[in-house]
Parts: sequence; C-alpha cells; structure tokens
Amino acid sequence: MTVLIASDLDRTLIYSAAALALSMPDAQAPRLLCVETYQHKPLSYLTETAAILLDELARTTTFVPTTTRTREQYGRIRLPGPVPEFAICANGGELLVRGESDRDWRAGVERRLAHECATLDEVRAHLVRTADPAWLLKERTAEDLFAYLVVDRPLLPDEWVKELSVWAEERGWSVSLQGRKVYAVPKPLTKSAAVAEVARRTGAREVLAAGDSLLDADLLLVADRGWRPGHGELAEAGWTAPHVTALETKGVAAGEEILRAFGAVAAGPGFRP
Repeated sequence: MTVLIASDLDRTLIYSAAALALSMPDAQAPRLLCVETYQHKPLSYLTETAAILLDELARTTTFVPTTTRTREQYGRIRLPGPVPEFAICANGGELLVRGESDRDWRAGVERRLAHECATLDEVRAHLVRTADPAWLLKERTAEDLFAYLVVDRPLLPDEWVKELSVWAEERGWSVSLQGRKVYAVPKPLTKSAAVAEVARRTGAREVLAAGDSLLDADLLLVADRGWRPGHGELAEAGWTAPHVTALETKGVAAGEEILRAFGAVAAGPGFRP
C-alpha cells in the first residue's frame, strides 16, 4: 500500500519567470533550478530546495504529475528524481504509463465526452466567433479534447469570460482563466477520474493533492488531503474545503511549501530529505 501524490504542475510546483513572485530583496532570493526549456530558452523553475524535496518524494511515494498540458508540453519538463511511472495529461484525458499513452483509458474518455457534452468543434467555433482580435493572440485545441485561447490579459473583458462560462455551462463544458490562457474544457474531462484510476491500479491507501486553478478543484475534493497556494483562481475565489489547506504563500515559495507538506504527511513530521 502506498501514498499517492497527485499534483498540478504549472503555478503549483513549477513557475515561469513571470509567476515566481520573488518579493524578497534580490540578495535573499532562493536559488532556482530550471526544469523546462522552450524554443531554446529557460521557461519553468522551482527552488533548489523544492527540487530536493521532490526528488525524495518521487523515490518514496507514488508521485503522479497531474496537468492540463498536452503530452508534448509535458514532455518538455524534466522534474527532479526518477521518471514517474504514471502521469496525467490533458486534464485527465491522457493517462501515461511509463511514458506511453494508455489507449483503453483514452477510448473510455472519448465515449464519455460523446455522450455527455457538446462537441469540441461546436465550442471551438464559438470561441473563435466571439473572441475579439484586439485581445486574441492564439487559439488552440489540445489532444482533440478541449480548446483554449491565448489572450492579451489586460485587454480581456471580464464580461466576455462570464458570458462564455454561462454559454459553456449549458453545453456541459467549464471555463477556466489561467494567466494568459482561457480554457474551455468538457466537464466529464477531469483530473480526479484519472487519479482514481491510478489509485486503483497502485492500491494507494492515501491520496494527497495540490492545485491552483478551478480545473484542480475536483482533484482536491477527492483527495484525502489537499493544498492550494495563495495565488491562482481558487485563491481569488476564496475556494476551500475542510480537508484542503489554503496557503497564504504565493509564487515559487508556495511550491516549496506544498512539497514540504506532502513530505510531512507521507513520511511524518520528521521528514528531512
């Protein structure tokens, strides 16, 4: 029996330069480890202390990266420690087992989506039709499962996001605004369902989870214990649950605090990697 740790990545464990929130004097800033490059440039970081914590957790628990990223986007990340046996991509649409997509899992996801919500084509067409070129930078689909827009955030009208959320709700989809991206995701497409499958396969006795966005809420709710940082959609909405710890810490320091909390629960309060 094992402890399963299912954690969101972006703005939960790893951070872009813009999301680091290094509020301390420069001379007191933590040393950082780059864990992702994109187009030959460093993109995502965690603190060196967080890297040590994560390495230890990955060796002593079942650590499952649980992300909305596509498989290709996830493949750019080089986390400390052994390569995870399981990883969840595309918000639960793809279950990777030793780096390979589980075809049976994907087929089951596609059946659920076909029966329970509007098609990706319909939602994508609505996004493109209603988005204003003044703030729309890119529009993309991910793994043929959901759609997202990259926007100029200061120009994005709050009212447009609210109207989109109502429109999507009526069609079985949800909307999440994360940084410069507006996600439209089918409601049956959840991280929690994929994590439950990994827990079943591994016989996990306890599930710990962390996340910062509305797309992580279902994951946090099904975990035995959860944590959310002091930034992100969940923090802005004041979202919490009795078994979820709402941290005040923001930015890359929150990622380190979350990993310490995972370790304290998984290995006891004497956890010292």
